[in-house]
Amino acid sequence: MPESIKTLIIHAHLFTMQGDGVGYIPDGAVAVKDGRIVDVGATSELDARYQASETINASGCALLPGLVDAHMHTYWAIARGVAQDVGNWMQAALSPYARHATPEAKLAGTKLNVVEALKAGTTMMMDYVPLYDGWAEFYEKAGVRARLTPMINALPKTGMAGLKLGALYPYDDDAAQMKIEASQAFIQAWHGAADGRITAMWGPQGPDMLSEDHLIQIKKLAEREGLMIHMHVAQGDREMNQMLKRYGARTPEYLANLGYLDEQLLAVHLTEATDEEAAMMAKSGARMILCSGSIGIIDGIVPPMRAFREAGGLVALGSDQASGNNVNNIFNEMKLTALFNKIMARDPEVMPAWEVLRMATIEGARAIGLGDKIGSLEKGKQADLILVDLTAPNLTPVLVDPVRNIVPNLVYAASGHEVKTVMVAGKILMRDREVLTLDEAAVQAEAQEQAEMLSRRVAEDSSLHGQMALMAAMEEGRL
Repeated sequence: MPESIKTLIIHAHLFTMQGDGVGYIPDGAVAVKDGRIVDVGATSELDARYQASETINASGCALLPGLVDAHMHTYWAIARGVAQDVGNWMQAALSPYARHATPEAKLAGTKLNVVEALKAGTTMMMDYVPLYDGWAEFYEKAGVRARLTPMINALPKTGMAGLKLGALYPYDDDAAQMKIEASQAFIQAWHGAADGRITAMWGPQGPDMLSEDHLIQIKKLAEREGLMIHMHVAQGDREMNQMLKRYGARTPEYLANLGYLDEQLLAVHLTEATDEEAAMMAKSGARMILCSGSIGIIDGIVPPMRAFREAGGLVALGSDQASGNNVNNIFNEMKLTALFNKIMARDPEVMPAWEVLRMATIEGARAIGLGDKIGSLEKGKQADLILVDLTAPNLTPVLVDPVRNIVPNLVYAASGHEVKTVMVAGKILMRDREVLTLDEAAVQAEAQEQAEMLSRRVAEDSSLHGQMALMAAMEEGRL
């Protein structure tokens, strides 16, 4: 007698990501029960083996693990597109918005960003924000998997707004200590919540934004609790200049001396790291998060990801923030990662599509410490998966012999809008492009209202206009 299960997905172009490649099964099926994958294989075998409450015919679709976005600042969706095409991005474009962003505006940005990412097939979101009410609760409601990181720094309440470019930041150590204590309370409340779907990490904003004592304090707390540390590292010349002025050392050397370079560290960006520094960090066991789109737009740089991987390091992809990158979409990151590194190396064989797809799934999951739970479709893992419509014009024709074209088309041609269905922990969150757990129209309306209010506050604060590099472009009619 067939075994009873909740969901059986059949007749898919199945990419399990098992083994060293993409694990393709041409007429594949996945069986789901109690939030987990109970079987993976050929449709003919699983269809005979199981009786499902719901059977999904995935003909014409690719069935993949849900995508992993390992670095997001979701609240900045509220300022999408206001900080591009400038130097000194953080101080010369974003900081005025940071000064005037209310908790309500930030939460509205998070809601919009989560909907955006979910609809593009991201099931695992690593969000990195200053704490505000409703943040974790929204993730719980949305149903996605999340590793939430409260951001900790010692900057004054006004942040970088008004600071002279290149000047050392003033530290507010009392504020930093309060943020550490608030983070600890958040971690105690939310790590392992929603049946383990929501977990937490420690999040110093960067080695340039906290005193050495506070960095050491966070490291000890993370070690005691067995949690990873999610931190910007060598994220630009701004940070590197701060480190050289304050400590006389570049960031990788400073962190090595501080005892930060080990498997606990998720190092975001490495924008200004040399190949040698990247290799040194990889050999220490630290992991790297690569945000190709964001760093390409903000800094015009291709980070040394290849040197990091060649030294044995684990790398995940991240979309960063919509105020700089414009989109939070891992399909976008896959394509840009492949293109930028091919161009940088002047070699078309660098970063082939299958390697980039692995970085967005199983290798990304391993990098963030969840490789035993997500990132591939195999028995016992969480049922986090997506269906991608291969009948979309940009993904056709579909060829499987003698050369299979599905993975190259997913990486180089897909936009994310082809994602039809999203499942997390066995629950369908989006079906036929309709988000089932959230009111998408209400989310967009709230974000629009809050964004307009934020923009008015920035417009009314004339004291900041002198440092906003894009004001001249506005006045000249170029924007």
